[in-house]
Amino acid sequence: MKPYYPSFILFLILLLASVSAAFAQTELIAISGVVREKGTQEALPGVSISVKGASVGTQSDAAGKFAFKAKLRYPFVLVFNALGHEAQELEIASGSQPIAVTLESRDVLTGEVVVSASRVEESRLKSPVAIEKLDIRAIKESPAPSFYDALENVKGVQMLTSSLTFKVPNTRGFNIPNNFRFMQLVDGVDMQAATLGVPLGNAIGPTELDIASVEITPGAASALYGMNAINGMANLTTKSPFTYQGLSVYQKIGVNHVDGIDRKPSVLTETSIRWAQALGRDSRWAYKVNFDYLRGTDWLSNTQTDQNPQPGATANPAFPELSGSFNPAADLWNRYGDDTNSSLSISIPYQGKNQTFTVTRTGYYEKDLVNPIVRNIKADATVAYKLTDKLELSYGYRFGLMDGVFQRGNKIQLDGVTVQNHKLELKGSDFVVRAYTLLENTGNSYNLNPLALNLDLQNGSNAVWGAKFSSALQKQLAAGTALGPAMVAARQAADAGRAEPGTQAFNDLKAQIVGINNWDSGVNVKGAPIPGGAALTQHSRTYHSEGVWNLGQRIKFVDVIVGADARVYQIIPDGNNFVDFSLPLAERNQPGGDYVYYKKFGAFAQATKLLLGDKLKLTGSLRVDYNPEFTAKVNPRLAAVYTLAEKHNFRASYQNGWRFPSLFEALSFVNNGNVRRVGGLARVNEGLNYLQNSYTRTSIDRFNAAVNAYVAANNGTTAAQAAVLPQNSSLLQVANLATEQPEQINAYEVGYRSVLLDNRLAIDADAYYNVYSGFLGQVEVSVPKDANGAQVSVGTDAAALAALRANRDARQDRYRVYTNSRQNYHSYGSTLGLTYNFIGKYTVGGNVNYNALSANNETDVFVTGFNTPKWAGSASFGNREIVRNLGFNIVYHWQTSFYWESPLANGQVPSYANFDAQVNLRVPNLKSTIKIGGTNLFDNRYYQYVAGPTIGALYYASITFDATVLH
Repeated sequence: MKPYYPSFILFLILLLASVSAAFAQTELIAISGVVREKGTQEALPGVSISVKGASVGTQSDAAGKFAFKAKLRYPFVLVFNALGHEAQELEIASGSQPIAVTLESRDVLTGEVVVSASRVEESRLKSPVAIEKLDIRAIKESPAPSFYDALENVKGVQMLTSSLTFKVPNTRGFNIPNNFRFMQLVDGVDMQAATLGVPLGNAIGPTELDIASVEITPGAASALYGMNAINGMANLTTKSPFTYQGLSVYQKIGVNHVDGIDRKPSVLTETSIRWAQALGRDSRWAYKVNFDYLRGTDWLSNTQTDQNPQPGATANPAFPELSGSFNPAADLWNRYGDDTNSSLSISIPYQGKNQTFTVTRTGYYEKDLVNPIVRNIKADATVAYKLTDKLELSYGYRFGLMDGVFQRGNKIQLDGVTVQNHKLELKGSDFVVRAYTLLENTGNSYNLNPLALNLDLQNGSNAVWGAKFSSALQKQLAAGTALGPAMVAARQAADAGRAEPGTQAFNDLKAQIVGINNWDSGVNVKGAPIPGGAALTQHSRTYHSEGVWNLGQRIKFVDVIVGADARVYQIIPDGNNFVDFSLPLAERNQPGGDYVYYKKFGAFAQATKLLLGDKLKLTGSLRVDYNPEFTAKVNPRLAAVYTLAEKHNFRASYQNGWRFPSLFEALSFVNNGNVRRVGGLARVNEGLNYLQNSYTRTSIDRFNAAVNAYVAANNGTTAAQAAVLPQNSSLLQVANLATEQPEQINAYEVGYRSVLLDNRLAIDADAYYNVYSGFLGQVEVSVPKDANGAQVSVGTDAAALAALRANRDARQDRYRVYTNSRQNYHSYGSTLGLTYNFIGKYTVGGNVNYNALSANNETDVFVTGFNTPKWAGSASFGNREIVRNLGFNIVYHWQTSFYWESPLANGQVPSYANFDAQVNLRVPNLKSTIKIGGTNLFDNRYYQYVAGPTIGALYYASITFDATVLH
């Protein structure tokens, strides 16, 4: 089948026609002058001088002088920017006007411009919603080892470290390592890996040398940016090859695992190169190339908390002596293959009765299954051509390769994952049109849980292993061994001959399993045996086109922006994670089949009006999104900003947002440990009936616990007899799941921004209240079957017998289903940020963040997982130039303990606090900056989510050679 390419040519032609008359006659003008620092009158080198609204300009030399020529028409505006100084604009009315500019040194900047909040340039002070920004200066002064790591200390941002190469931001609650609800753009391109269902951190994003700014919009942004941005967005912007020209080189070397607890002390290295140049007559052509290579030893997840302890209902509650290391039903956070999903029922005579014990397979620890060495390779190239001074056409290519570990329903070892991006863009002073494609390939990646399961199954099926365990247990008990030690000895006997980590047999078997793209052993449609594997083999293509047009002065009484976009996901079925649903059920798990498509389209309009002498800014926007799987959804936003006494800016906004299910939530079809992870769309459910004819797993666990307790208390009663008793069978809960629908948020926000005390104190505060409805999550259910494999109706005695633990594999089809919550969820919170330049260039700052979720009176069909600390914050102290060319910065970060819930593991995340610090020395003669720093300086080991990696200290030194010249 041929790929589907969205068309944007007609829109492009119309926009070109609309702007063609806007370019008036210009002349070649020579511009020159000098820039000094206010007060000291010292010359300011390295000041960026540009023409507002055009991509022309230059940089001041060592004497503060500048000169350049450009085709312009009077009057025009020059913009002066320098690190650590207030930006200044100067209107040039004629050629006779001398240009002498003084810039005021500031550590609290008041003139920051942002674009993400409204899709147009505006003062951050007067943004209609909360927005945070890291510019080049903030990035250079951050003690974080990279600009992306620096997001962790931004007000309102919660960062999850899945791997050394892979961090994912979130705002305002409901956090997960594969964050479907937070959008990340790089120069307008959505960087989410489609089938993995996660924005891959900065794995294919900008390099340290090419990043220009990062803007974070906490909370819903879907009214302007579409259906993936209901929890917020990050907008990463890179440097223009017209503006930043020349060579830059960056080298970092660091060390982690300094305590030697998880792994030996290890070296981290990163090398980055950037080159940009303008070519041709009048420098109409420009290009840039970037390359970055990082290599290091990953953080390790090795916390062995038991999430199925005694006396839990799914363990062995009647035997308190089976606790701690004696628990045969243990399910440890970072051990795989020991899941309660695959638990066995061992029945033996004990203490004069026939007792049933719950036992899990032994499994393997994460440290023995993952690759410790990780890489990240990033490369990109851009070629741009100026059709006129205000019209630029560009093509960009971006490539990223990464290793690492991330958590979805299970842990995934990413090995050689690649994403490629091709982008074509036409940009004018009041419009942009772009089209891009993302090509995703998961390389040699694999899933840890089926790897562990299939490693164990090579030493015998569950039935064979269970028989050996049962026999050995009876022998130990007959010899007088206590129950706890007898369980340990029985496991050792049943595991005899198992492939042990560190042996060649283990390495060979692991290599075989990770090369098989079928996670469960069995037989194929021809009856031939299929060995179980663990490979994650996914390929997808994303095609996207969009256009945004600022009508500006075309409508006199109001400023209007309009836009539209179209996106098509093209999935190449692998027969394991994604399949062709047009095939018969028995053939779906074979590789191949027709491409699967998932589409969405949207359009928006936004109007802004200034009233009351420009003190009141009103903004209204309306977006419509459509996915053929669902009805069209409308996203409105209303916002107001009022400026009092020219310093106090108050804002309020309301937004309704929708989010379509991601590819994995909608269309997954993966079998893992005899539990199939499935999307909630009707076409996935067809023929399987898990939506309408199933019991919830939690109710099956309660039912089995009650049956076991009844059998233990009534000697001679069988489990089958106890199962059909009304007091037991009534515990089974029919799932009755609705077909999956988009989730919705109604978001309310108020805020205040100001700069006071002669521009030395910056204040930024906000509060929000969100209402989520139709929240998307996973619930595990089982479809009951009779002895012949045919489905039976829930609510019957036959269905109750099928729910018995002993019959679970043979008499149940188990599914983990993406579905919508039945209740609304109310979250609320507030943030406060302060920055104070108290003396000279010394600055202190900090922020505190509060997030909470209201409790519901009734339990839902699944656990939503707010997964956010109630309190978190950071404080900083620094001086960008304590003496000439020498600066420092110290950051303290803390957060409170909170409870984490996910399909993989649940539990408490402890509170933690740590320090980051850096010292930087600029060497102007060598055009270099040396930076020495560290994160988690005192090696206060912590983890950010349950079953996540333990993070220790990282110390680093870097040198940046920057011969870039601004134009």
